[in-house]
Amino acid sequence: MIPFSAAESNPLGSYVHVHLVYHELHAKLITTTSISSSALFNSLLCCYSDCGRIDRTLLLFTSNSGSASRNVVSWTSVIAQLSRFKKPLMTLEVFSEMRRNGVCPNEYTVSAVLPACAESKVIRHGEQVHCLVWKCGFGSDLFVGSGLVDVYAKCGEMGSANKVFDEMSHKNLVTWNSMIVGCLRNKRFDFCIVLFKEVMRDESMSPDQVTVSSVLSACAHVGSAEFGRLVHGIIIKFGLLSLDYVRNSLMDMYCKCGLLDYAARTFEISSDKDVVGWNVMIRGCSFSYHFEEAYSYFNTMKREGASPDESSYSSVLYACASLATLNPGLLIHGHIIKSGFSKYPFVASSLITMHSKCGSFINASRTFREIETQNVVCWTAMIAACQQHGHAEKVIELFDEMVGDGIKPDDITFICVISACSHTGRVEEGYKYYNSMIHEHGLSPRLEHYASMVDLLGRAGRLKEARKFILEMPIEPDSAVWGALLGACSNHGNIEMGKEAAARLSDMEPNDPGNYVLLSNMYARNGKLKEADQVRRLMGTKGVKKDPGCSWVDVKNSTYVFTAHDRSHPRTDEIYEMLQKIEELVKKKGYVAETRHAMNDSDAYKEQSLWVHSERLALAFALLVLPCGAPIQIKKNLRTCGDCHTVMKLASEIFDREIIVRDVNRFHKFANGLCSCKDYW
Repeated sequence: MIPFSAAESNPLGSYVHVHLVYHELHAKLITTTSISSSALFNSLLCCYSDCGRIDRTLLLFTSNSGSASRNVVSWTSVIAQLSRFKKPLMTLEVFSEMRRNGVCPNEYTVSAVLPACAESKVIRHGEQVHCLVWKCGFGSDLFVGSGLVDVYAKCGEMGSANKVFDEMSHKNLVTWNSMIVGCLRNKRFDFCIVLFKEVMRDESMSPDQVTVSSVLSACAHVGSAEFGRLVHGIIIKFGLLSLDYVRNSLMDMYCKCGLLDYAARTFEISSDKDVVGWNVMIRGCSFSYHFEEAYSYFNTMKREGASPDESSYSSVLYACASLATLNPGLLIHGHIIKSGFSKYPFVASSLITMHSKCGSFINASRTFREIETQNVVCWTAMIAACQQHGHAEKVIELFDEMVGDGIKPDDITFICVISACSHTGRVEEGYKYYNSMIHEHGLSPRLEHYASMVDLLGRAGRLKEARKFILEMPIEPDSAVWGALLGACSNHGNIEMGKEAAARLSDMEPNDPGNYVLLSNMYARNGKLKEADQVRRLMGTKGVKKDPGCSWVDVKNSTYVFTAHDRSHPRTDEIYEMLQKIEELVKKKGYVAETRHAMNDSDAYKEQSLWVHSERLALAFALLVLPCGAPIQIKKNLRTCGDCHTVMKLASEIFDREIIVRDVNRFHKFANGLCSCKDYW
């Protein structure tokens, strides 16, 4: 009866038939006597295991405690089932009970318990089983060895994993995959690629989807598109391209290596595009700054009948947050509400970020308050929104409310809070939250926290304290840390300290144009025009080009882009006439050009160059085409200069407009001649 039941051909009928027959048989056996036959007992255990009834397995097993029918096969069956159903602690407890009952495990038992050791992430469990392996002589077993490699790798002990791997006399693909995946998990990407090459040198082995997907991920992390293309060829050779998981991994690698065309081609030849593949393309375009393409992929996905998931919405919202207009984001928000995803914290936090970055702080706040279950990601997104819009008091208020509600802040939360303190001159409060992060919340500072603290001190003019803070850091400072100091030195005129910071930056990032611009600006702002010119010449000699300033403004669902000195727009003459009008009006209000923000040698040319900055051209165009009193929103890819900041303040008063400028750092809301940053930025 038992073999017959297990052999039913129809999967659903087999499940129902087996469940009914064995449940009845089990009941009769329990009510009559204990099961003395090991074969029958083990068959019943296997039956319940095949049906996924772990509760019945445990009931049957415990009801026969002390019975002779519970042999090593029985124990192994239960251990294997618990391990398969991801119950690591229960698996280890049953294994310990087996040992206490004097039952000696075999190699199958050990192979079954090792995944539980790996899943528990407690190295002690794996080491204890490893000792048992040597004691029982299972060290040469292929599956035991592979399991041990996996245990040590998942526990972060790659030295031990490598030792077990090297000592194995025979290795199969599972063994190699365990080691490759372990290297990937522990960020040993180069060694992951080396191991893959070893696999390919062995003609007796053929890579599977785990092998190639893992090495593609390693290529993506190190940016090795060249080797990734070689793996692409291997995938085709072994007929793996038809597998969704492999194809999606390949697309992800191309996206992360900046080869969107290759990713798109791979995607287009897919006959059956799954939601993961769509997500890879949407996310790849979003994080490669191809925001409109990401939005287009999302719309195509919807048209072709694929159902977006959390990842789809989060990725496309990231793209919408970087577009010039709020309209695409509002459309996506509508889709999210309709599909019921607004209740998911991960999606809700992305909505908050999108509304905030598109300039709608009110919508961001409303979205936050409508979330039923607010986790740390949601709170942090809202705190970041407050920080970006210059609401430092609200940042502090939200942080205290969050902690009061029992939500533990994470490291990103503290970056936002310290940054808010930095942009409002709250040095002591910034120190308070920095120390609270370490001593009260048990979080270790990352480089971003150190950079925020240097920025906090530097903006307040406490440059010596900022430099001392850097030199006392327990980890090596990166370019963001030294860049914060250089920017502060530029603002406060400390040329000697600025030169030191610039030298450090030059060693770290010799081809980063931003570092040269910071140094040149420092010299120019402090009257050192010769030195500023030398820096610009050095950039030319090294072939380093400054990122061009670019501003864009949205008018009637169309985006208009302007660069400095731009004359490409059809209404250029009108734009420059409006620009001249703005100049005349602000001068009547007492405006005097801050020529230290310009790079030309003569004051006349300096002032002239300031008036063709991209955000001023965008402002002039917006004043031409938008209705009277309508707010103007401009986005810029660089930090807005101090002179443009002054012009925007005066223009907001003269034209009675709210002017919102989102630069690379934050939002500036100009109204009635004032800015939300209170001129501390």
